[in-house]
Amino acid sequence: MSEVIKNRYEFVVLFDVENGNPNGDPDAGNMPRIDAETGYGIVTDVCIKRKIRNYVEVVKDDCEGYKIYVKEGAILNKQHETAYIHLGIDPTDKKAVKENSGLLKDFMCKNFFDVRTFGAVMTTKVNCGQVRGPVQINFARSIDPIVAQELTITRMAVTTEKDAENKTNEMGRKHIVPYALYKTEGYISANLAKKTTGFSEEDLELLWEAIINMFEHDHSAARGKMAVRKLIVFKHDSDIGNAPSHKLFELISVEKKNNDDIPTRKYSDYDVKIDTANVPEGVSIIEKI
Repeated sequence: MSEVIKNRYEFVVLFDVENGNPNGDPDAGNMPRIDAETGYGIVTDVCIKRKIRNYVEVVKDDCEGYKIYVKEGAILNKQHETAYIHLGIDPTDKKAVKENSGLLKDFMCKNFFDVRTFGAVMTTKVNCGQVRGPVQINFARSIDPIVAQELTITRMAVTTEKDAENKTNEMGRKHIVPYALYKTEGYISANLAKKTTGFSEEDLELLWEAIINMFEHDHSAARGKMAVRKLIVFKHDSDIGNAPSHKLFELISVEKKNNDDIPTRKYSDYDVKIDTANVPEGVSIIEKI
């Protein structure tokens, strides 16, 4: 594995959805998540990290050092047991667990990409401790308020023989956002990478690749057409950083080209601008897309 990262980073991701539900809320009938006060759409950090994990799982195929800790069907205590077996520690021996807590966390960081990247709370019955990851991602918010639509759909088949006595089809509901452009911000701490998880330059390149392609292996009728449109990276010259993150995020503006009442329906309806004239000293901008 390559050397641990030595620079702090922030990044901004723009992605859009067309005729789909980017992140349904199970407490609201799976309607697209929305800020009730403003009408802006929301996609959670958990949803975004799920897409990144899925991509890494596809391309790395569970190879050494790139296993995924939080994945579909995973039993977390079983994941933890791999560390105990490797180190020859009895999980019921509290003294041994306490004495080797650092080794247990190091094993999980070394072997699981998402632990090394995002961190994890592994304080379950089979305890591997708690790790704060160097990569953190905010909730995504739509650039404009969204209008979530509920559509009726028809299936030309029924479920049971009894149903067939009374009907020939079944009705259902589908929630979509006709179009929305979302923005999220992220942070990468070289300090946490160095002191805690060992997040490396190779991991960093895989993270950029995963963000760019996070919807390419996740297409479904429910999510419609989703795509990452921009990945803008701020690279600091040092590990502790050369400027506040919020000042860097403010350098990016996204605005509608036409300030009329016509709803946006495509990415080209927006102008994305980067204020390169006011980039702080010691920070460089890298446009990955």
